[in-house]
Amino acid sequence: MIPFSVLDLAPVIEGGTASDAFRNSRDLAQHAEMHGYKRYWLAEHHNMPGIASAATSVVIGHVAGGTKTIRVGAGGVMLPNHSPLVIAEQFGTLASLYPGRIDLGLGRAPGTDQRTMHALRRNKTDEDTFPDDVVELAHYFMEPQPGQLVRAFPGAGLKVPLWILGSSAYGAQLAAMLGLPYAFASHFAPDYLMTAIDLYRKNFRPSQFLEKPYFMPCIGLFAADTDEEAQMLFTSQQRQFVNLRRGSPGLLQPPASLENYWSPTEKAGVEHALQYAIVGSAKTAREKLRNFIKMTGADELMLAAQIYDHDARKHSYEIAAKVRGDLA
Repeated sequence: MIPFSVLDLAPVIEGGTASDAFRNSRDLAQHAEMHGYKRYWLAEHHNMPGIASAATSVVIGHVAGGTKTIRVGAGGVMLPNHSPLVIAEQFGTLASLYPGRIDLGLGRAPGTDQRTMHALRRNKTDEDTFPDDVVELAHYFMEPQPGQLVRAFPGAGLKVPLWILGSSAYGAQLAAMLGLPYAFASHFAPDYLMTAIDLYRKNFRPSQFLEKPYFMPCIGLFAADTDEEAQMLFTSQQRQFVNLRRGSPGLLQPPASLENYWSPTEKAGVEHALQYAIVGSAKTAREKLRNFIKMTGADELMLAAQIYDHDARKHSYEIAAKVRGDLA
């Protein structure tokens, strides 16, 4: 059976703090490791009070320091916000501290709003340098060449695994061209999923990094002992999406009825964006996971559980791990 992995947005819940979120992330990573998950990734976002992983490499170090075998990485670092050399040094440091366990997923989006993007970037150019930046970053992880004047220390020669992340055809084509593994954000951007899979697999060029395509979609996970309980847990994520689309991102709120909270248009938009989410009991989750894996032919599956209660979140991943065993 294909591996399962975790995407953690380090949620800051209503009534909680960033410190709580970091403790919960480390605890959840230990829990995921115990239940056989392959990777634990954290994502870069900025100016979002409900997501604590803005300093992504720092949080990765915190999580990796509390685990032993699970791979820990970025899902992802938004590379246009950074110098490739700085990211090479950061992840070279992580790979030196935790050898053989660090992944580096790279995204092209800013991970924030336009105003914050400009506050992050000293160079305000609108030129798209993402492909060149990825190549430059990969170069820093290779063995230094004679005459190479700029090197990443630590980083050089460590060959930290790179991934391309995406939610459209762009990332699929770039990952295929560079011969890199590709992760797709179907947990919030479902529209291009099948197109991206097709483009990536048809255009993939074997490389020094990878001999054949490796595709990992991400979907939401809201599993509980009953379908009704799972649906209630899901309302925290649904409410978060509504708030984001209203331009008022905030803390992750406790589960509650949405009957009078969203308009019909908002409801339709959120249901469309989250259409691949796994919501239900073990029986329901098993069927949905089987169908999604069959539809995509995924090589690995990443699961994101934006659940308010930490114990319920851990239990959701427990259920998915058991379901994976059943499918195997």
